Amino acid sequence: MRKQRTTIGVLCTAILAMALASFGFAGSASAFSPEFKKFEFCPYTNAEVKKCTYALTKGGEVVMGSKKVPIVNTVTLQGGFAVPNEAGVSKFFEATNGITLSKTPQPLPGGLAGLVNCKEISNILLRITCEATFENGLTGVNTTLELARPASEIQISETNLSTREGVALKLPIKIHLENPFLGSGCYVGSSSSPIYWNLTTGITTPPGPNKSIEGVTGEIEFLEGGRILELQNNVLVDNAWAAPGATGCGGFLVELILDPILNLAAGLPASAGHNSAVLKNTLYLTTAAAVKKDHTEHP
Repeated sequence: MRKQRTTIGVLCTAILAMALASFGFAGSASAFSPEFKKFEFCPYTNAEVKKCTYALTKGGEVVMGSKKVPIVNTVTLQGGFAVPNEAGVSKFFEATNGITLSKTPQPLPGGLAGLVNCKEISNILLRITCEATFENGLTGVNTTLELARPASEIQISETNLSTREGVALKLPIKIHLENPFLGSGCYVGSSSSPIYWNLTTGITTPPGPNKSIEGVTGEIEFLEGGRILELQNNVLVDNAWAAPGATGCGGFLVELILDPILNLAAGLPASAGHNSAVLKNTLYLTTAAAVKKDHTEHP
C-alpha cells in the first residue's frame, strides 16, 4: 500500500508540474524584468542580432487615394537587427513569436457606405448581398496593415533616424480591407507586389500634388541605467509612395464586379504624390546582450 501511495504521489506531482508549466508558473524562457519584458520576442540568441527594438505606433494617419484612415489602435513592430552595413542600413530579424508587425485593425471612417453604393452594382445577386449586409448592420470596414514580405526585407537605419536624412525605416506592406461583404481576400498591395514605405524623420520630397511634410526624431530618455533607450514623440513620414487598386474583394468571380466599384469609390489606384503615411511612435531600443543578461538574471 505504501508503494502504491508513493507512486500515486509521484504521478500527481508530475501532473501538477506539467500543469503549472503550461500556465507559465514554472520557469520559462520568457522571464524578464518588467522593463525588459517588451523585448522577450527579440531573437537575441541569434549571433547576428546586435540590437532589439520594440516600437508602438499610437497615432497618425494613412491617406490612400481619396480615403483617410486615422490610426486609433496601437500597432506594434518588434524584432532585432544586425550591425549596419556601409550605407548605415541594418538587416532586420523577425520576432520569435512570429508577430513582427501586429495585425491591428483601424476603422475606416464611413465604413462600407463610404466605399460601395449597392444600387450601383448591376449584378443582381451581388446587389442583394450588399443590401443585406447593410440591413444587418455589418457596414463597418477595418483596414489592417500587414507585412507583405518576410521580416528580413525590413530595413532600419539608426543613423538616418537620428540625423533626419534618408530612410529610417523601410517597410514592405499590404493593406487588408475587412468586412463580411468584402470577403477575406480584399487587399491593397500583395506579397508579390507590396507597397513600400520609405519612412523618414526628415523632410519628404514627393511628386505633386503632395507637398513636403516633415518627420520628428523625438525626445530621448534612458531607462534601466542607460541600458534601454526610449524615444518618445517620434514621427515617421512618407508621402511619395504609390497605391495599387484593391483586388480579391468579394471572393472568386465576384471580385471582377466589386473590385472596380470599390476602386472607383476609393480613388485607387493612386499614383505617387496622392498618398501619405504619418506614424506617431514611441520607440524602445536596447542591445541583444542586455536582453540576454536580463533574462539570465531573471530565470
